[in-house]
Amino acid sequence: MTPSAPQVLAFDIFGTVVDWHGSVAREVDAMNLGVSGDAFALAWRAGYQPAMRRVTAGELGWTLIDDLHRMILDEVLAVFGVTQLDEQQKRHLNKVWHRLDPWPDSVPGLTRLKSRFTICTLSNGNIGLLANMAKRAGLPWDCVLSAELFRAYKPDPATYLGVARVFDVAPAQVMLVAAHQDDLAGARACGLQTAYIERPLEFGAAHPKDVSAQPLNTWHASSIAHLADLLGC
Repeated sequence: MTPSAPQVLAFDIFGTVVDWHGSVAREVDAMNLGVSGDAFALAWRAGYQPAMRRVTAGELGWTLIDDLHRMILDEVLAVFGVTQLDEQQKRHLNKVWHRLDPWPDSVPGLTRLKSRFTICTLSNGNIGLLANMAKRAGLPWDCVLSAELFRAYKPDPATYLGVARVFDVAPAQVMLVAAHQDDLAGARACGLQTAYIERPLEFGAAHPKDVSAQPLNTWHASSIAHLADLLGC
């Protein structure tokens, strides 16, 4: 590796490594709740950023994503008029975020990258969620890092710089890999390298998103497997 090559690849998870929309929509549809799984998944995810802002603004104390997901779920169930679920069913549905399916290229691509780099998560998801997801999906992380460890959600600099501190490397020796340009911008502002992964169907086939290249990123790849190609793995 050249001196400028990263030592650590830190991955965003929701949308980048796993298909949150498809996974949630399929499970909701299978429950026969009388609602669109597609619409329900989008509404649940739409509450994610506003809920985190309540924490960062001090309106709520530090809150795990599992608990924020449950707060949002209760609101979405009410909006969609879903009243037939008991508490045990709600708790199970809330844990769908632990059961998200990986994109087809994720496990083979990560396995290739792991042969040359240290690979870890850098997600707002809590540690238990990320560990359960990895176990179920076979995601071969060297280390699971979470906003929970730093008590700050991305894009707080504490998260990006925290990865460098954990591995005792310079920020420039860490690369954030993500499918979200705002996340990558936050990492670049902290001196990290960045790699964008195209996930045009993150929000479902009916809602394709723009995956245009951003020239400020170090790398732009169509998939994690493509990133492994680019990095010589």
